[in-house]
Amino acid sequence: MVAVLKLFQWLRDLLKMGGAVCLVAMTIMTCADVVGRYLGHPILGSVEIAGFMATMAAALALPYTHRMRGHIGVEVVVRLLSQRTQAAIGLCTNTLAFLMFAVISWRMANYAETMRRSGEVSISLEFPEHTIIYITAFCFLILTLNLLEDVLKDVNTLMGKK
Repeated sequence: MVAVLKLFQWLRDLLKMGGAVCLVAMTIMTCADVVGRYLGHPILGSVEIAGFMATMAAALALPYTHRMRGHIGVEVVVRLLSQRTQAAIGLCTNTLAFLMFAVISWRMANYAETMRRSGEVSISLEFPEHTIIYITAFCFLILTLNLLEDVLKDVNTLMGKK
């Protein structure tokens, strides 16, 4: 079990770094495109590339952000409750989130396969869009596994184990 958790940690860190690279590359490319437009030589497909990189940055950072509890949450009242009650609330919300993201991951993978079979590509660069969708589905799968880990922790807390 410890090896699996270390693998999750390694994957989260790898995805986080990929998201950071996308964010930096998007910033550099956008600046270069602005300068290029000013000089009369814009970057072909820069809007598409920026959109793809923004999608990738958000998707790749999602599992790490979840693990670090970086999302906005309303915990003012929940913090006042007992540890056991907090675990019960966490179990409910994490189970629902786990189920939702499991379905989303599955449907996104199906959608990516449909896009791949249809040969759908982006307008300007003719980039196969299914690649971005597959990567996003994979990131959502890692998030789903993180949520499963949280569900198991909540169950252990409720059962009196730590």
